[in-house]
Amino acid sequence: MGRRLRLPALAAAALVAAALSPALAANAPGVSATAIEIGQTMPYSGPVTAFGTLGKGELAFFQMINDEGGVNGRKIKLISLDDGYAPPKTVEQTRKLVEQEGVAFLFSSIGTATNSAVQKYLNDRKIPQLFIGSGASKWGNYAQFPWTIGGVQATFRAEGRIYARYILAHKPDARIGVLYQNDDYGKDYFLGLRDVLGDKFDKTVVAESYEFTDPTIDSQIVSLQAAGVDAIIVGATPKFAAQAIRKVYDIGWKPMFFLSNVAIWVNSVMKPAGPEKGVGIISSAYVKDPTDSAWDNDPGMQQFRAFMKKYMPNADASDQNYVNSFNSGMVIVQVLKQCGADLSRANILRQATNLHHLALPMLLPGITVDTSPTDYYPVKQMQLMRWDGQHWVRFGELLNGT
Repeated sequence: MGRRLRLPALAAAALVAAALSPALAANAPGVSATAIEIGQTMPYSGPVTAFGTLGKGELAFFQMINDEGGVNGRKIKLISLDDGYAPPKTVEQTRKLVEQEGVAFLFSSIGTATNSAVQKYLNDRKIPQLFIGSGASKWGNYAQFPWTIGGVQATFRAEGRIYARYILAHKPDARIGVLYQNDDYGKDYFLGLRDVLGDKFDKTVVAESYEFTDPTIDSQIVSLQAAGVDAIIVGATPKFAAQAIRKVYDIGWKPMFFLSNVAIWVNSVMKPAGPEKGVGIISSAYVKDPTDSAWDNDPGMQQFRAFMKKYMPNADASDQNYVNSFNSGMVIVQVLKQCGADLSRANILRQATNLHHLALPMLLPGITVDTSPTDYYPVKQMQLMRWDGQHWVRFGELLNGT
């Protein structure tokens, strides 16, 4: 009898040991007892190199984590490859990350069109495509693409809804113009406007698009002015956002002006456009602004500044891409902590879709990261802000774009 009881006990002990041992767990490719390799694509060249700072910030962030001992005893190795913001190159580099580098999962790759180009490839192979560097609402399609999760930011569609509600409240009879990039990124603003305007959309909205390879958007701005637009939403990347600000000012046009929150950076948008030319522009925020003195004594801001000083001493700490990289890095660290010894791709996805009330040092107070198996939108709230010629000044309450 004693011998019969001993065998199950030994078996149970062996199972516990296997569960606790990194070497014995059923881990994903790229995972060893001491490290985990993850991958991403970034536009280090091409038309939107301003976004490349996101990857640089994430590389530095994981260096900090590794210096502190890593996560659950493993160092994080991020392989960050240049795709030039060109979908065919994204496909090539993503295949390299998966088939040659053998990464465990993809993390924070930039771009709506670029990530769309590899979404099916990754989902077919059940490889997590986590916290994409894009606020497109399509990343919430958990039923069709369960391995793809949106970025640590509110969606462009939610942003469009918030702007539409503001316009209706303050200029209800406005003719609304939209300048948008001709892809899912830009088109999300239409979806948000239509959600709010309903039957009024077709009679109210005038649109002009651009391709990200275009040299300028000056003619589109002139066309929107000629169409009688008195409230404009610019869903553009930094280069074209700066052009739009400058052109609207130079032609003496004074519409109610909304600017996509991916193009609000002081040094790469507002200053090149001319700080005085953007006075009164409205945008939205979900992160703390490193240039806002209101955060000088904030513990989260102090933590971020200490990171920048030590790991990116020559970088522009006012670039909010670094803030986003800091936040995204913290989210993936939390996911890996929750994984424990089980770093299988299935468990990585399970933990990424089970984040609850996760507060981050550089999110605005009251905003948390929340996901579930039927909610792939990590951030859902924003606050409006207005450019005063030197700073973005937040106003009003937190707004939900759902």
